[in-house]
Amino acid sequence: MDLSSFLTSLGTSFAVFVILMFLFAWLSTKPGNAVVYYPNRILKGLEPCEGGSKTRNPFAWIKEALTSTEQEVIAISGVDTAVYFVFLSTVLGILVLSSLILLPMLLPVSATDTGDTATNTTTSNGTFSDLDKLSIGNVEVNKLWKELEGFRKKLERAEAVYAASKTTGSPEGTRPTNKTGFLGLCGAKVDSIEYYTKKINETIPKLEAEQKATLREKQLNAAIVFFTSRAAAASAAQSLHAQMVDKWTVTDASEPRQVLWPNLKIKFFQRQVRQYVVYIIVALTVVFYMIPIAFISAFTTLDNLVKLIPFIKPVVNQSALKTVLEAFLPQLALIIFLALLPKLLFALSKAEGIPSQSHAVRAASGKYFYFTVFNVFLGVTIGGTLFSTFKEIEKEPNKIISLLATSLPGNATYFVTFVALKFFMGYGLELSRLVPLIIFHLKRKYLCKTEGELKAAWQPSDLGYGTRVPGDLLIVTIVLCYSVIAPLIIPFGVLYFGIGWLVLRNQALKVYCPAYESYGRFWPHMQIRILAALILYQVTMLGFFGVKKFIYAPFVIPLPILSLIFCYVCSKKFYRFFKDAALEVASHELKDIPNMEQIYKSYLPPSLISEKGLLDDDQFEDAKSNVSRTTSFA
Repeated sequence: MDLSSFLTSLGTSFAVFVILMFLFAWLSTKPGNAVVYYPNRILKGLEPCEGGSKTRNPFAWIKEALTSTEQEVIAISGVDTAVYFVFLSTVLGILVLSSLILLPMLLPVSATDTGDTATNTTTSNGTFSDLDKLSIGNVEVNKLWKELEGFRKKLERAEAVYAASKTTGSPEGTRPTNKTGFLGLCGAKVDSIEYYTKKINETIPKLEAEQKATLREKQLNAAIVFFTSRAAAASAAQSLHAQMVDKWTVTDASEPRQVLWPNLKIKFFQRQVRQYVVYIIVALTVVFYMIPIAFISAFTTLDNLVKLIPFIKPVVNQSALKTVLEAFLPQLALIIFLALLPKLLFALSKAEGIPSQSHAVRAASGKYFYFTVFNVFLGVTIGGTLFSTFKEIEKEPNKIISLLATSLPGNATYFVTFVALKFFMGYGLELSRLVPLIIFHLKRKYLCKTEGELKAAWQPSDLGYGTRVPGDLLIVTIVLCYSVIAPLIIPFGVLYFGIGWLVLRNQALKVYCPAYESYGRFWPHMQIRILAALILYQVTMLGFFGVKKFIYAPFVIPLPILSLIFCYVCSKKFYRFFKDAALEVASHELKDIPNMEQIYKSYLPPSLISEKGLLDDDQFEDAKSNVSRTTSFA
């Protein structure tokens, strides 16, 4: 990519970001858009805009984000979100310090270096369904409950359509109808209200009978145990309860929103086997996914495309079109290709038998990080280099190492553009929320007939740690590894995390709602991968300096060793506290003691709750044995 293409990409991305920011400032003041730009505040019963939307400064969100405290973030979005901002602040501090030290020394060297000019022309929501989180592992009761909820929603919609027809047509209205066959496309035509009412009345007795059968006869080999003492619960969760480890395995219970009920019944060794099988599948996916990534990296550069498809040469030789294609084609192709992967990794993590959603998200996030580093960072670098130097390597195989070393800096421009595109376009779309806004208004106009459907249309999600954190860690890896080869990438890394902190701070306070709370258990996951990026950077520089025959290269050898020692010390000293509750902490008295009954009810899946809305004591006598109904949980 030449200088004009790079500047075109950078200028266009910046212009789009500015336009999107002004769009946000304008659209967020419209009352009809409040549920898209302030759903978190609305759900908490707060005013969308402090001071009113008409008199509000359109850029007041910047000041609000900068002046918000960690306690405000915790109160609105939880501890996990606050920990994520600690991660952003930490990386931002590292890159700012690096820019202050490295840029004054490396930019003059980079600007006056002419040694490699001949080779510098080479050039990216996983969520679990409610049924997965709430089902208790019995297929029939879950199926009946899901059918009943579906019939109720359809009945509510039919009644809303009928009520609306009375206001738009004749006073008697028009009763809605539907066909009973496949997907409502065939079969007998019936009155929707009568049909769904009949289905509900038929399904309720079946569900109640299945609930009783499940509770009496279909108990699983897993249970959630409630303690009246936090210290006793912490001690029990960390103790060996049987001589054979697979006979009785005990861990801390996740909060009710996180429990993946189907995975609770999986036995110890079955879970171990599942884990290793998933690891093998992921390893194969990482390795073989690199092939199409390398082809995308190689083929989406115009020079290589012209070589492979000569008849497009007259088209791409047009200066305006060539500049635009060189600026955006490779990066957009890679970003779109990577968007296909997260759902597969989420499904694989759940297949391991992990019993909590937050743990499954962390596992999927780890897989996605190693995938992106291996395929995006290494795949693009090595793939583009090998493709551009293949003929030279074929003639002189012994020159492969030196050719790779001299060609690596040529990929720096690609990654600088990649980082710029990610934060300008990515955070611009994140702030403006154009896609959710368009989808909401389309649903409201053409699909939503009831209040429940309307609320579901704007219901916010969480921050999406499973894909957001690996994406951030990939940028950390790229910026660190190219910070010496192409020091200009460091300011782009600072902008990525600086703008990201500002935009996401606003989104956390006003848009996103946490789907669960793991109380910061994501931090060891993030810290160890920051260190992995640092070690990869140190090893890369060691190899690069060695190939360049830099006489001081041996001084880099101790750095990865020291980083590994630091990682080991952190894992032994700090990480276990994020997994197990310390007795020192669990022994502290709580100011507000929650009621045992409330905690107990929160763990009941909706599919097992009686239609009467009350719990029969004789249904759960095993779970409630030896526990008074007035006992408090401490």
